[in-house]
Amino acid sequence: MTCKLSTKTAVSVIAALSLFLSISACSNLQPRPLSEKSLAAQGTADRAAGRAGVEPITAALTMEQAVARALKYNLDRRAKMMEEALALNQLDVAHYDMLPRLLAQAGYTSRNNDRISLSENADTGLASPSQFISQERIHTASSLGLSWSMLDLGVGYLGTLQQADRVLIAGEKRRKAMHVLMQDVRTAFWRAVSAQKLQSQVRGAVATANEALAESGRAAAQGLRNPVDSLRYQRQLRENMRLLDAINQELSTAQIELATLINEPAGQNILLAEPPLTVNQQPMAVPVEAMEDIAITSNADLREHHYNARIAREETRKTMVKLFPNLVFNYSINYDTDRYLVNSSWREAGLHLSFNLFNLLTGPTQMKLAEAGVKLADQRRVAMQIAVIAQVHLARQQVANSLSQFEQADAIWEIDRGIAEHMKNREASQTISKLDLVANETTAILSLLRRYQALAQAQIAEARLQATLGVEPKISGVSETSLADLERDIGLSRDVWQTLPRSRSDAGAKAAQ
Repeated sequence: MTCKLSTKTAVSVIAALSLFLSISACSNLQPRPLSEKSLAAQGTADRAAGRAGVEPITAALTMEQAVARALKYNLDRRAKMMEEALALNQLDVAHYDMLPRLLAQAGYTSRNNDRISLSENADTGLASPSQFISQERIHTASSLGLSWSMLDLGVGYLGTLQQADRVLIAGEKRRKAMHVLMQDVRTAFWRAVSAQKLQSQVRGAVATANEALAESGRAAAQGLRNPVDSLRYQRQLRENMRLLDAINQELSTAQIELATLINEPAGQNILLAEPPLTVNQQPMAVPVEAMEDIAITSNADLREHHYNARIAREETRKTMVKLFPNLVFNYSINYDTDRYLVNSSWREAGLHLSFNLFNLLTGPTQMKLAEAGVKLADQRRVAMQIAVIAQVHLARQQVANSLSQFEQADAIWEIDRGIAEHMKNREASQTISKLDLVANETTAILSLLRRYQALAQAQIAEARLQATLGVEPKISGVSETSLADLERDIGLSRDVWQTLPRSRSDAGAKAAQ
C-alpha cells in the first residue's frame, strides 16, 4: 500500500513540476531585437545572394541587353517567378487531397488501479458476487488504418481544379509583371541615354555661362557697362543656367534607376550604346478591330478574370457536393498487448453513411452565396473586358500621338541645332555676345532633350500597347535560357507587329487555331 501511495505521490509531483516549468517558460518570453552585427551580416549575405549568378557588363549596353538582364536578374521579377513556382507546388500538394487517409497510431495506457466490472442477472436483477478484471493496468495499442471519404474525394478533386487555375493566374500575373518591367527598362534606358548624350553639352554650356558671368561682373566693376544692363544680362544668364541645372537634375537619376532594374550596383556608371533614333510605324498598320480581338484572348488581366470566374464556378460545385451524404470506408489492422484480450490482433472494416441534417436548412443559403460569387466574378470579367477594349483604343491613340510628337520634336531639334551652329560660328568671329551663345546652346540642348523624351514616349507607348494586347517576346524560360539567347529572342520580338493579323477575320481565325 505504501508503495502505491509513493508512486501516486511521485506522479503528482512530476506533473505539478512539469506544469510549473511550462508556465514559467511561457511567462518569461521577452522580445529579442536583432543586433547591429547580425543585421550587417545578413545585409552582406543578402547583397551577395542578390548578385549571385549575374554576368558582368563587358561592353556598351544595348536596349535588348538591358531588357534581357532585367528579365533574367531583376529581383522583383525573381519574386514573381517564385510565387508561380509556389503555386505550382501547392497544386502538387492538392493532388494528395484526393487520396485516402492512411493513419498509423500507437498508444500507451496506464492506470493506478484495476479496471473491475460487475455483472447482474437480467431476470432477477441480483448482482453477481464475482468481480472481473477486464483490462491490464499497463498496456499498449497500435493500429494502421485506411479511411476513404467519398465527400473528401469530391471536394479534393474540385479543390485541385481550383488550385490549377490559381497556377494559371500566377502565370498571368508574371506576364503582367514582365510587361511592366519592360516598360520601366525602356523608360530608364532612354533617360540614361539622353543623360549620357547631353552630359558633356550641359557641362560645356554651364562653363560658357560661368565665363560670361565673370566677364559681366568685371565689366560692371570697371564701369564699362550700365549697371542695369549688366544686371539684366546676368539675370538672363542665370535663367539659362537654371534651365541647364533642371535638365541635369532630371537626368541625374537615370543611371541609378536603370542599374536597379537590371540588378547592377547603384553607383556603377554604365556605358550605353545609343539605339537608332527612329520610331516604329508598324503598330498603326494593325486595325483597331483586330487589336480588340487580340486583347480579348491574350490580355493578362482579362485572362486572370476568366480563371477567377472558373474558380467561382468550381466553388459552387464544391458547395453542392458538401450538401450530399458522406460515404466513408474504413479498414484497419490493430494490435493490443492487453493479456485479458482473447484476440490481441484483429482486422476491422466498416462502411459508414452520414448526413448533416442541418444542410436541409443551410443548403439553399450556401448555394445562393456561391451563385452570388459566380455572378460577381462574371460581372468583374465583363467590366474588365470593356476596360481592356477602352485601353486598346487609348494605347493605340497614344502611339499615334507619340509618333506625331516625335516628328515635331525631331524637326524642331534640327532647326535649333542649325541655329546653334550658326551662332557658334558668329561667336567665334565675335559678332554676338556669349549671352546669345549660351541662350542658343541651352535652346538646342532643350530641343535635343525633348527629342529624346518624345522618342522615349513613343517607345513606351508601343510597349504599353503590346502589354494591353498581351503580346510579349516568345521566351521558353528565363532561368534555363542564357543571357545571349534571351537577348536574341528579345531582338526578334521587335518584328512582332508583322505577325499580327491585319483584319478582324484574320484575328478570329488565329484565335480559333
